[in-house]
Amino acid sequence: MLIWAVRLVRTGVERGFSNQLRFWLRHSEMNRFISAGTGLGAAVLLQSSTAVAVMTSGFIAKRGLAAATGLAILLGADVGSAIVSQILVVRLPLLIPLLLLFGVAVFSNAGTSTFRQVGRVLIGLALIFVSLDMIRAATGPLVADPATQTVMSYLSEDLISAFLIGAIFAWLVHSSVAAVLFFVTLAGQGVLPPIAAASMILGANLGGAFIAYFLTISSPVIARRVVIGNLAIRGSGAALAAAIIAAAPELLETLGTSPDRQAINLHLAFNVIIAVLALPFVSLIMSIIESLVPDKPVPENGSLVKSALDDSALDRPRRGLDCVARELLGMGQKIENMLLAVEPLYDAWDADAAQVIRAQNKAVGDNHLEVKLYLARLAENGLDEELSKRSMELASISTSLVSGSDAISRIMVQLAKEMHSQNVRFSERGREEIGDFSDRVQNNVQLALNVMLNQNPAEARELVAAKEKVRKVERKLQRKHLERLRDGLSESMDTSNIHQETLRALKQINTAFSMVGYPILEETGDLMKSRLA
Repeated sequence: MLIWAVRLVRTGVERGFSNQLRFWLRHSEMNRFISAGTGLGAAVLLQSSTAVAVMTSGFIAKRGLAAATGLAILLGADVGSAIVSQILVVRLPLLIPLLLLFGVAVFSNAGTSTFRQVGRVLIGLALIFVSLDMIRAATGPLVADPATQTVMSYLSEDLISAFLIGAIFAWLVHSSVAAVLFFVTLAGQGVLPPIAAASMILGANLGGAFIAYFLTISSPVIARRVVIGNLAIRGSGAALAAAIIAAAPELLETLGTSPDRQAINLHLAFNVIIAVLALPFVSLIMSIIESLVPDKPVPENGSLVKSALDDSALDRPRRGLDCVARELLGMGQKIENMLLAVEPLYDAWDADAAQVIRAQNKAVGDNHLEVKLYLARLAENGLDEELSKRSMELASISTSLVSGSDAISRIMVQLAKEMHSQNVRFSERGREEIGDFSDRVQNNVQLALNVMLNQNPAEARELVAAKEKVRKVERKLQRKHLERLRDGLSESMDTSNIHQETLRALKQINTAFSMVGYPILEETGDLMKSRLA
């Protein structure tokens, strides 16, 4: 319940406020201490430094953040995660029914998705407190158990094993917050000796840093360097701190009077000290990481991917349609990579990157043709009404994805090239608007890929609702641009057409991916046949 409740809070914040968090992280480059503060705040809201690390690596991948800024954000996020643990370990029995009451009421009666997520967060917080009370109750009888005493006595003497157990447990549950709360609760119940609890807490810091490493292992090298840097700092710091505590266990007494308070204060003190010591040197650290983790050369045949369209499934229509769905997912992932790669071209033209985007667009077009031919061959064997409808839906989604791919390759790339040839730049405010709008669209693209994979009606509804939000935001940004033109801002005049066409292209891409949700909502009866009053 503890692991699930922590995830419940995190997903609630991500679903309800991801765009605001992305905006917040993106605009945190003023100095490294503000960046760290931004990471701290985001981690407190998400109750996860890992989620902040994944979001930050995404910005760095598309060159929306400098690597040193990203590392500062991650260091702050580690402190934020430790602060969350401090808050959640406090016992407030009266708070549990209040959180559940208000959480369920808000979740059940909210008129918008955002308020539903607020209810989800409140319910999650209540369940965290409930789960911790249940752990205390369940572990109470273990204190007097001879077998437990033997194991804990061993861990007190073998601190390396305790450290590794803490690291492995945090990685397995994919939450350093949940792991720390669990160890602190055991220490408070007298099950874990203070020295063993301290080693396991420090091990959980290493395991927590490894979570982000594995989640971003397929990301571009430029994004992974920041996660690797944070892993190196946090991991080596945890090992050093564990060695110091083993040599001088009396230091724990300065952190509190009870074992649980010593453990939780050690977790916070460790992350604060690491952040304070490392922040002045983030640029140097990233330079060292860059030399140790160079860019990987892309093999000439790196773009060749085996098709999911299996000819042997043609005589089994349902399986054949599943193959088409897998192929569409691959097309969507290609377009997502194209969208990540195109925005940096507005700031600095790169002919090689533009050529890669055009090649990806051609590959998406080829996939679309193969999908159409495959569906036609499936229909030759005869499809019942249900499968025929599914075939038409997949063909429609494929057509929509191609239109999104074309919007990137034929419109956005060309607009970026025009900016380069004309030697013009967006105004500072205009560039921020393009970047924020692009972040919103990218978030919806990722949601669409999830919906393609899991066919979740709730997420499909969220995806289609986001289409209307994007339409309203695009109109609002167009009005702001016209206001700058009326004010006579020269940069806005020079890039007026490019700015407006870029917004329209991004809206077209969002619309293309939103089509993924319509068949699901039509099946569940959540889709109106017409928007006409």
